[in-house]
Amino acid sequence: MIRFVLTCCIALFFTAFITPDKKMDFSDNVVIAHRGAWKKNSLPENSIASLKQAIALKCTGSEFDVRMTVDDSLIINHDAHFQNLPIEETRYADLEVHKLSNGEKLPTLREYLLAGMKNNTSTRLICEIKPSETSPERGQEIAEKVYRLVEEVGASKMVVYISFDYEMLKRLIDLDPTVRTQYLRGDVAPDRLKADGMTGLDYHYSVFKKQPEWIDEAKRNHLVLNAWTVDKVDDMKWLLDKGFDQITTNEPELLLKITEK
Repeated sequence: MIRFVLTCCIALFFTAFITPDKKMDFSDNVVIAHRGAWKKNSLPENSIASLKQAIALKCTGSEFDVRMTVDDSLIINHDAHFQNLPIEETRYADLEVHKLSNGEKLPTLREYLLAGMKNNTSTRLICEIKPSETSPERGQEIAEKVYRLVEEVGASKMVVYISFDYEMLKRLIDLDPTVRTQYLRGDVAPDRLKADGMTGLDYHYSVFKKQPEWIDEAKRNHLVLNAWTVDKVDDMKWLLDKGFDQITTNEPELLLKITEK
């Protein structure tokens, strides 16, 4: 019990100094670094190092993926497995022993959020909550735990929630109608997204090429327009010409260079 109390006090102490107390001034570029800015510098995806690099580039956002272990630890990893271990069936302590390629340990969501809040007023934290492979009910639980932790560390002004699970996003909106949300799957029209309280859509760019009318529909509804994962120059330029607010890419340096021109 004493150890638990001390841990909580230390966490609150550091949060007080890391949480930004000044107005956020997010970069006005369109660049969302997909799993951080990792590719150019051969950093691990979803690592704190790739997050810090995205912040150093002043991308308007840095995307990362959240899953929950069997012992309810929220961790950062894209795939359902880490080092061949199924995340939802494995304790965090058993995952943590396996390091990322740069020597980092597998980051928890708390660690990731605190790192993203430090010395950062330019880059949003784009939090993708992965659907549960166990059950929809567990997915709802994960969504709520993520929201509670974001609120606890004071990161709510910086976080945008995205997911392929529509019900997860609706759960977040139930908890707080002011949360910023973007749906990923690409199977829901902008009119319905607006009616359900979503604030944006983040669909694969091919969806917009097949249904370009959704671009105008999203704009009429004042929804944030985002597209993933855009790595080719021609596709970047097409989206820029269409007036997209955000473009998610594995090539943030390239997209920044194009937008500067």
